[in-house]
Amino acid sequence: MNYRFLSDLDAGGPRGIERIVDLAQRPCILFDFDGTLGNTTHSIVATAHTVLSDFGMSEEEMGDLRRLIGPPFPQAYTEVYGLSEKDAATVTAHYRRLYDACGPEAWPPFAGIPELLAQLQANGRHLAVASSKRQGLLERCVGDGKIADYFEAIEGKKNDTNKQTKADTIQAAIDKLGFTAGQAVMVGDRHYDVEAAKQVGMPCIGVYFGDTAPAGELEEAGAITVVHSVAQLGRILRGL
Repeated sequence: MNYRFLSDLDAGGPRGIERIVDLAQRPCILFDFDGTLGNTTHSIVATAHTVLSDFGMSEEEMGDLRRLIGPPFPQAYTEVYGLSEKDAATVTAHYRRLYDACGPEAWPPFAGIPELLAQLQANGRHLAVASSKRQGLLERCVGDGKIADYFEAIEGKKNDTNKQTKADTIQAAIDKLGFTAGQAVMVGDRHYDVEAAKQVGMPCIGVYFGDTAPAGELEEAGAITVVHSVAQLGRILRGL
């Protein structure tokens, strides 16, 4: 298996193998949603393109809209594009009107994800979702993908304030499952997931199959390892 380990976690050689084996033995697994469980890149980018065009932003000013996948809205529009709090709220309201009108085709699970979740659950693992997506929409997306029954906790963003961080959401998920950070591993597609998991005290597996993060982002953020397919992710989580 060709997995990349990070030096800041003292990986490589026997220690690196030990750390990967440890991931397969942790009873609690947390998943981000967008770009990790759900194949949402196209729908998010297309919707954001429409609302930012309506806002008067040019193609050049928009740049790579995938940057909006990861941070919570409306703060994402301030972080990525420097919009004022008021303008970010206006753009977000327009975005939500359009995105909320979408159906299951806008957030399907990646091929192989339902099967992986079923295998992990059957092996006695305890699964949760920890996402910056709004709580109601997150529950809808997970339900539409027919994967809700695999999760013992589904934790999303409760409001639009800056008070709830991704680390808070991760902590809430493991608390609901009754585990500690030392018994859990996070799976996510952006540096926000990796950094938040580290704040809580758990390792994070970075995934690139959602095509959301630029090359090298997850490694630089401190992911314990990265994968490029659902099959690779399954082999790490199941210790195969």
